Amino acid sequence: MKINLLVCKSIVLLLLINFNLQAQELKKNQFNNPLALQRADPFVTKAANGTYYFIATAPEYDRIEIYSSKTINGIKNSEPVVIWHKHDNGIMGNHIWAPELHRIDGKWYVYFAAASTQNKWDIHKYALSNPSEDPTRGTWTEEGQIKSKVDIFSLDATTFEHKGQRYMIWVDRAKKDNTGLFIAKMSSPTTLEDIQTVITQPDYPWEMHKYKVNEGPAVLIRNGKVFVTFSASATDATYCLGLLWADIDANLLDAASWHKLPEPVFYTNEKFKRYGPGHNSFTTSEDGKTDIMIYHARDYKDIIGDALSDPNRNTRARVLKWTKDGMPDFGQEFDDNEMALKGTK
Repeated sequence: MKINLLVCKSIVLLLLINFNLQAQELKKNQFNNPLALQRADPFVTKAANGTYYFIATAPEYDRIEIYSSKTINGIKNSEPVVIWHKHDNGIMGNHIWAPELHRIDGKWYVYFAAASTQNKWDIHKYALSNPSEDPTRGTWTEEGQIKSKVDIFSLDATTFEHKGQRYMIWVDRAKKDNTGLFIAKMSSPTTLEDIQTVITQPDYPWEMHKYKVNEGPAVLIRNGKVFVTFSASATDATYCLGLLWADIDANLLDAASWHKLPEPVFYTNEKFKRYGPGHNSFTTSEDGKTDIMIYHARDYKDIIGDALSDPNRNTRARVLKWTKDGMPDFGQEFDDNEMALKGTK
């Protein structure tokens, strides 16, 4: 018994030493990746008091949960709070995907995609709301479906405010066999205005591996432009990020205002065992001075069966740099933690 106790103490000591060494090795804006195992479509929002709230797709596709932490690295050891569970019957009973958490007009809103128990591909966008200061507390109310004009395969809703106007960007069928990104103004946190514009749909081969897909929009307003990243192709190693942008004074509801790079900006890099990176969100560092990209990826290429049934898309974080001409630099040829040390182009 004494030997076993000594061995246990030694193991605990070694683990603590290893943990401390890892913490010491991390420099400013470097991350103890992966931040969360088996969490896809990650979204991190930073509250006014500096708390980070993390929300993502659970691998069972059956619930919505929120993690909270005072630091980005702290997300790794935080405990999730389940705020909502899928319905047993009918709508919102299947494929609970890609939740996002936003603070709007003194309330928290979660936007998410859900299908019905009868048809798991009958997917639409829905909302929950909570007036509590802390979204892990208080009562969440179902606000119902956020209806759009097409509304065939509607998911991945995100929202942002620009020049005093709130917008939503979401995914739907831009054509019969593809998905694209739509944008509209919002008259309330759960209501879209009538003008709804497609701002991108698959145009290039890298957007059409297995499926013709543009999805997972994330918005970042910097340097006189409104940037939107989006994910393309299947949810395997071909998954990748593309980039759109519009001038800050442009009419965002005019498709001609938007420009798309002809090549992906972030994609599989076998050197770093980074396969199928995508569906990102943006936040800032603890001091608010550095943009941070949160994304998911697998650490292996070969998947047995359907990629959507493989749970091992893990949440990661990395610094987002900027070029001298004001464009985002995703650092495709750099490891996550190398990005914190990378210079400006």
